[in-house]
Amino acid sequence: MIATATLPYEEKEVREKASQAFAELKRSIYEVLKTYSNVHRGSGHHSMVTTHLFEQARSIVLDYLGLDKNNYVAIFCTTRRAQKLKTLLHAAAYFSISSDDIGLPLGVTAVAVRRKAVPDGIPFQTGGGTAKLISREWIIWGKMPDKFEAGTPAIVNIIAFAKALLMLKQTGAKTFELPFGEALSAHEILFRDELENLSGKELLLELKKTLIGDGLQVPTTEGMLKFVNLDNGASTPTFSTVWDAVSKAWLQPEPVKRNIIQQVKSLCSDFLGASPEIYDTVFTSNTTEAINLVTESLTNEDHQEVEPVVLNTLLEHNSNELPWRTIPGISLMRLPVDAEGFMDLESLETLLIEYNQKKIYGKKRIILVAVSGASNVLGVYNDLEKVGETAHRYGARLLVDAAQLVAHRKVAMEICNIDYFVFSAHKMYAPFGTGVLIYLKGLLSFSGEEMKLIRSSGEENIGGIAALGKALVLLQRVGMDIIREEEQHLTRQLLRGLKQVRGLELYGITDENSPVFLKKGGVVVFNLKGYMANKLAQKLAEQGGIGVRYGCHCAHIIVKQLLHISPFLEGLQHHIFRLFPGITPPGVTRVSLGLQNDKNDIDRLIEVLHQISGKPSEIKENAAMKSTTINAMQFKQQMTDYLKNTSEKVYGSIF
Repeated sequence: MIATATLPYEEKEVREKASQAFAELKRSIYEVLKTYSNVHRGSGHHSMVTTHLFEQARSIVLDYLGLDKNNYVAIFCTTRRAQKLKTLLHAAAYFSISSDDIGLPLGVTAVAVRRKAVPDGIPFQTGGGTAKLISREWIIWGKMPDKFEAGTPAIVNIIAFAKALLMLKQTGAKTFELPFGEALSAHEILFRDELENLSGKELLLELKKTLIGDGLQVPTTEGMLKFVNLDNGASTPTFSTVWDAVSKAWLQPEPVKRNIIQQVKSLCSDFLGASPEIYDTVFTSNTTEAINLVTESLTNEDHQEVEPVVLNTLLEHNSNELPWRTIPGISLMRLPVDAEGFMDLESLETLLIEYNQKKIYGKKRIILVAVSGASNVLGVYNDLEKVGETAHRYGARLLVDAAQLVAHRKVAMEICNIDYFVFSAHKMYAPFGTGVLIYLKGLLSFSGEEMKLIRSSGEENIGGIAALGKALVLLQRVGMDIIREEEQHLTRQLLRGLKQVRGLELYGITDENSPVFLKKGGVVVFNLKGYMANKLAQKLAEQGGIGVRYGCHCAHIIVKQLLHISPFLEGLQHHIFRLFPGITPPGVTRVSLGLQNDKNDIDRLIEVLHQISGKPSEIKENAAMKSTTINAMQFKQQMTDYLKNTSEKVYGSIF
C-alpha cells in the first residue's frame, strides 16, 4: 500500500477522497447484507427489503442518466448480455452505463431502454424469471424488465452500483477510480481468516456466529421478533469472512485479481472432483446464464447427420427447461418422475436405446441428458453416477444443473461422467453475482473472439469470484459429510413437526425411516387447508417473522403434477392468466434450510403454523408476545417504516 504521506498533495487528496467514498460504500453494502434475500416471490421481511432496494436501484440509474422512468426501464446485465440486448435495439432507443465506467469491478451494466422499443417475442436468454407461467406446451413470458434478466441478478452488486451512482452525483466522476488497498496475495484473501485453525463441527458453530444480520429483529403482529430465514433455496445469506474477501479483492491490482481467478478455478476443480487437465471453468452471472451458454454452443455445432434431441425431466427448474425448448433445431423430451421426485432411470435407458442404439426414430438422436442435481421443490438428489454412466454408454452427454446441490452434498464430476456442470455462488453463501460452468475441454463451440468475451464478461466481477472461492474454502473446512448430517437431522425434526399441524399436506418424501430419506435434502413443500400458498407465506411472515417462499418456484410442471392440475384446468388457467395477469396461480409453500438454521427455527415455524391452523400450540406460548399483538393496519404501517428505514441506511433519504 502506498504511504499517502509521501505523495504530492493533490494525489494524496484524491486518494483520501476515494478511500472515504469506498468506506461509505462498504458501510452501505454491509447494511444490504444484513437483510439480504432473493428478490420477488418471497414472503419474508428480508425478501421484501431486498426487492425494495433492488427496484429502487432501477430508479437511481434512470435518474443518474436523466431519463424519465415513465418512458424508460433499466435492465441489469453483464457485459455480454448487454451487448446481445443492444443488438435488438435501435441506437437511439437506449442508454447504458456500467460499473466499469465508474471504476468499480462489480460486473454490472445497466441498459436503460425506451419502453416502446422493447422487443417482443422470446427473449435472447431464457430461464428463471423470464416466464410468468408455463406448461409442457405453452409459455406466458414475463413483463419488462424481468423478461431480459434471466436467472437471479447480481442483486448485491446492483444495489452497490446504484449507491455508487448516488455518491458520484455529490463527489464527482473520478471518485471510484480506486487506489489500491492493502497489497495482499490471492492466497491471503482466499485462505487466511480468523477461523482458519478450526474445522468440522467446531468451525460450523463458530461460522454461524459470523452470519451477517444474525439476530436481526423484525416487526410482526406479535411485536419485534428475531427474523427466521427458511428461504435458503432461493438464495443464501453470507458470513463476515466471505464479505471480507470481497471487499479486499475489489482493491487489488490486476495481477492479484488474475491470481484470484485462477485460484478459484482450482478450488472449483478440487471441490467438485473435476481435474483441470480435462475440465475447464467459465464464470458467468448465474446458473441460468451458464445453461444458456451450453444451449448456444449446441446450436453452433454441426448436426447435419442427425436431428438432435435434449432429454430432461418433469422436475426441472425453468432455467433447465426453457432454454432447451426455445432454441432452434433441437427437440426437447421429458422423463417422468415419481411422487417423491425421482427420475425414471429405466425410461432413461429405454429412450437412449431406442433413439441412439436402435435408431428407430430416423435421424433423431439424444445428444444431451440435462437434469437437476437436486430438486428445488422436492429436495431429492437423483443418482447422478447412474445417470452419467447410462448417458455415456449410449453416446449422450450429461449436463447437471447443480444450483441446489453444491452447498449440500459432495460431488465427483469425473466419477459421474458429467460433461457440463452449472451452479450459482449465491446459493452457497456468496451472494455477489457469480455463476459457474465447468465443462469437458473442447465441448464449447464458440469462436475465439466470442469465447474471449464470454470469459471476460464473467471475470469482471472479481468480488463475486473471490466470494465463491472463500465459500468453497469454508465448506471444505467444515466438511460436506458434516453438512449433510446436520441438514438431515434438521429435516427429520422439520417433518416430524409439520406432520402434527392440522390440515397440512406434505409433498414428496415424508417418511424419515424410508431408505430413500438419505437422498432427501432440507427442502420441504406443503400446503395448509384453507390457505393459498401466498397467503400462508404472508401469515408466517406477519405472525412469526419467518421467511419462506411460495408459488411454483420456477418449476411449474412438477408443481402442477403435485397439485393434480388436469390438462383441462391447465388450459383454463392459461386463459384466466392472460385475461388477469395479476392473479396468483396455485402453488406450494416451501421451507429450505441452510447452515445457519437450528432447532429453534424449526420450533418457531411449527408453533406459528399451529396458531394459523387453529390448533393450540404444544409449545408454551410467549405471554409477552401475546400482550403486544397489533392489528393488520398497524403492522402494515410498521412494515412501511421498516422498509423506509432500511432503504435510508443504504441509499440515504432520497425517496
